Amino acid sequence: MLAVTRQDFEDAVAAYWNVKNAQHMVSAVKDKVGSGTAGSVRGGKHFDGLSALLAKFFLDAGFPPSSVHINKRKNLVLPGYYRPQKLWDVVIVHNNTLVAAFEFKALGGPSFGNNYSNRIEEALGSAADTRRAAAAELYPGELPWLGYFFLLQDEDGSQSPVRIDKGAFPVEEMWQGLSYGERCAIFLERLNTERIYDAVCYVTSSPEEMKPNEPVPSLDWQHFSAAIHGRIEYFDKLGFLLK
Repeated sequence: MLAVTRQDFEDAVAAYWNVKNAQHMVSAVKDKVGSGTAGSVRGGKHFDGLSALLAKFFLDAGFPPSSVHINKRKNLVLPGYYRPQKLWDVVIVHNNTLVAAFEFKALGGPSFGNNYSNRIEEALGSAADTRRAAAAELYPGELPWLGYFFLLQDEDGSQSPVRIDKGAFPVEEMWQGLSYGERCAIFLERLNTERIYDAVCYVTSSPEEMKPNEPVPSLDWQHFSAAIHGRIEYFDKLGFLLK
């Protein structure tokens, strides 16, 4: 099998917009779109290309298809600590070990402000829940490895400065005058450097210009891919696939 290429990645991002746009049209015809992007996101297929792409890393490395999960819900649900279960987007389980779990999230217009805080809370909650579940020995074998992929819609609403309301205490000065895109960059860098997730990828794109931009070098596709290869190599050195 051929290795995952840069073109594969760009095609997966384009597939997100192609599916999303098609769902928008169907929703409009059926008069099911309430507000924002809810109608398209609920379709659940917009990240299918990325799911298949990440699965390919593990299949190419020799993991059997029975260990690589991207479709069946029952195989994508993992135990939590503060809640019973959490649904992930891609899950790799082999030899009774959670090899990797990936979460995909997008932030699109026009409701950037409404969904921005939700995305942060979701990301932190999912990771904390799974890490604590691992500490409670709900995951046998090696400790879980978590990956996070974030796509921001590149448009005026995500790239314009956002005003910060005065609160009970002042915020860090660095937040003043930043756009949602710049705020997301800080949030995702901190997820990565503090190892909330083991690998983080941040891209911006749009329906008009689908080719992904990578505003933070340390969170680009190359670094994300290298981290995945590192996880696979770790298990290879353990002779994991031979057991």
